[in-house]
Amino acid sequence: MLEVRDLTSGYGEVQILWGASLALRQGHLTTLIGSNGAGKTTLLRAIMGLLRPWAGSVRFEGRDLRNVSPHAKADLGLILVPEGRQLFTDMTVSENLELGAVNRRARAQVDRNLERVIELFPRLKERRRQRTATLSGGEQQMVAVARGLMAEPKVLMLDELSLGLSPRLTIALFEALQKLRAEGLTMLLVEQNVRLALAISDDAYVLSEGRTVLAGSAAEVERNDDVKRAYLGL
Repeated sequence: MLEVRDLTSGYGEVQILWGASLALRQGHLTTLIGSNGAGKTTLLRAIMGLLRPWAGSVRFEGRDLRNVSPHAKADLGLILVPEGRQLFTDMTVSENLELGAVNRRARAQVDRNLERVIELFPRLKERRRQRTATLSGGEQQMVAVARGLMAEPKVLMLDELSLGLSPRLTIALFEALQKLRAEGLTMLLVEQNVRLALAISDDAYVLSEGRTVLAGSAAEVERNDDVKRAYLGL
């Protein structure tokens, strides 16, 4: 569904990606793991077009996306929930959610998708009229994911879902991902809680120094001795 091959990119003259590759299967949850500085966020930004790929290819549903703008990619159904949430904190929860439905497909389904995200995150129903700045970090992350879902994604990419959150809210967010996976949504997850991410994923990739060094089912990757030592503390 989404295929990335030998992608290279970076910032200015500093190269971060040195040939990263991955392929997402439709309806599967895929986890991308790697140490800090491995290039995980850079890869998501390059896929989305927020960072210009220097070489390699990004194909979505068979279409070459190298010269497609981030806005046009969102219209096609490729949606990124960025690290740090990047919400409009002076706006209410409802206003942030409605801003997620800016593309043509999503505008026709605003009411249905509002019901969907409120069912997925019941806490947001109580907070709909609150300014987003007044929410806890976990509640803000719920808004960020819900805003992404408002865009009617075909592929939802999530960058550091649980960063800075309590274990209780982390579990709540991962339970939401499991529900979305059961509904058949294709997702790519970058996550610091490797054990939890692998436990709910179908497939996994390991990125090291900007290169894909391991790929397979989540269970296979979890059993890998190098992964156990580097990321699972075993």
